[in-house]
Amino acid sequence: MPIVAPSVLAADFLNLEKDLQLINQSEAEWFHLDIMDGVFVPNISYGMPVMKAIKKVAKKTLDVHLMIVQPERYIKEFAALGADILTVHYEVSPHLHRTLQEIKNAGMKRGVSLNPHTPMSVLENIITDVDVLLIMSVNPGFGGQKFIENTYDKIKAAKELIERKGADTIIEIDGGVSPANASKLVAAGADALVAGSAVFGAENPLEVIRQLKNS
Repeated sequence: MPIVAPSVLAADFLNLEKDLQLINQSEAEWFHLDIMDGVFVPNISYGMPVMKAIKKVAKKTLDVHLMIVQPERYIKEFAALGADILTVHYEVSPHLHRTLQEIKNAGMKRGVSLNPHTPMSVLENIITDVDVLLIMSVNPGFGGQKFIENTYDKIKAAKELIERKGADTIIEIDGGVSPANASKLVAAGADALVAGSAVFGAENPLEVIRQLKNS
């Protein structure tokens, strides 16, 4: 059964506490928090004050995805805010090994995200230092996009790399995930599913989470 990580960016921000409590009561294990800077990705989401408020209510693992340039500048701040997993993008991390070491030293799980067209081979020499590999199945920056079909092959390539290197890495998928494709993602090797609009846009979010969980 996969880990389910509802994406808070798709929640109702006028009733955020209500939506957070809904996830607390659900079978989901993680809260997925997207931090966007308007530079690395075109959109701007929310920042530290909102995350601080989320932490007061959220009772599950905080899975923080930094879609920002120079993520290494903010590692200690996100640790202090209560992040359990901190994911940085390969594309903006020239000193990735050092950044991952700093994340570990700050007491968080180390995450690396790859954009849809970044090949898996770039992680060949560092995958054993990665706790969570976040594969983007849409181009990052906006919710509600169409799923990129090549993702299945990328998951298989990730699984092969992880097994070949003897790594203990969780494969997480973000973008266009729904009950319609969840089983196929899990069959390809996905361990964790991020779902935003599929959960918060549903009439019965708890049922959608249950369906994802049983994929």
